[in-house]
Parts: sequence; C-alpha cells; structure tokens
Amino acid sequence: MRSNYRGIKEMDLILKSFADRRLAEMSAAELDLYEDLLEENDHDLYQWVSGQGATPARYLDLVTDIASGLTQFSK
Repeated sequence: MRSNYRGIKEMDLILKSFADRRLAEMSAAELDLYEDLLEENDHDLYQWVSGQGATPARYLDLVTDIASGLTQFSK
C-alpha cells in the first residue's frame, strides 16, 4: 500500500512496479530496509532511482534493484 501512494506520481508508478515484482520474495532484512527507504523523501528517492543524485550507500543495492525495473517505463 505504501508503495502505491507516495505523494508524487512518478514514485507511485516506480515503487508499485517494484513491489509487484519483488516484495513477495524479499527476506525480512530486505523488507526492513525497504520500509526504511519508504520513509525517505519522495524527491530524494526519485533523484536516486533516476540516477540524478547520489544514493546513500545503505540503499545502493536496493535502489539499483528498483531502478532496474525502469526500462518498462521507457518503452
């Protein structure tokens, strides 16, 4: 639910797609990190996922995974 209604539409689309694709297979530790990521500001998240800003090391693998699904939006 929190992945679908973020505040900015771009993050709604990006995180909904990621959640649909990956949440069911994530470990408890990965889900905890994702929950922490969801607490971050949407504008910061968008910068990180789109490669326009430096991602904090803590989130780098997760943001890379999220960004890997962005190709579906460019088609």
